[in-house]
Amino acid sequence: MQLHHSKHHATYVNNLNITEEKYQEALAKGDVTTQIALQPALKFNGGGHLNHTIFWTNLSPNGGGEPQGELMDAIKRDFGSFEKMKERMSVATVAVQGSGWGWLSFDKENSRLRIAACANQDPLQGTTGLIPLLGIDVWEHAYYLQYKNVRPDYVKAIWNAVNWENVSERLQSAKK
Repeated sequence: MQLHHSKHHATYVNNLNITEEKYQEALAKGDVTTQIALQPALKFNGGGHLNHTIFWTNLSPNGGGEPQGELMDAIKRDFGSFEKMKERMSVATVAVQGSGWGWLSFDKENSRLRIAACANQDPLQGTTGLIPLLGIDVWEHAYYLQYKNVRPDYVKAIWNAVNWENVSERLQSAKK
């Protein structure tokens, strides 16, 4: 995970900063063509930064177990049980074709938890309107050193590192 953080996440941040500078220059010049041309880089690198920022806070060396309180109540209401939610999210996450993310999210419009998946570094809220609570990175850079190309083993293991306090805090913030 240290390599993942220090190399991959840092690259998204650096490239986002460069792209934002170019975008500001294009904006100042009124260069709409360049502004449009930069949007994929903004989405990719901005999404990579946003997604990873959530990911790091979602994990803890003391994580795992089950959520408590209002988060657990919402999981039981919307999925039937914690195990069913884990199973649905794991299946959706493993099924991401290529690279992307699996998400436990909050649908503010319907006040419900939802499972979603995004390709590449697409930011969940910016592309779906769902508020991210828990993200699982399934780009191979997240797991190849330890799990090689066995994504299901990585997804199964990551549940042992989930920081449920952080996910609960994210739910509270999302409901405001």
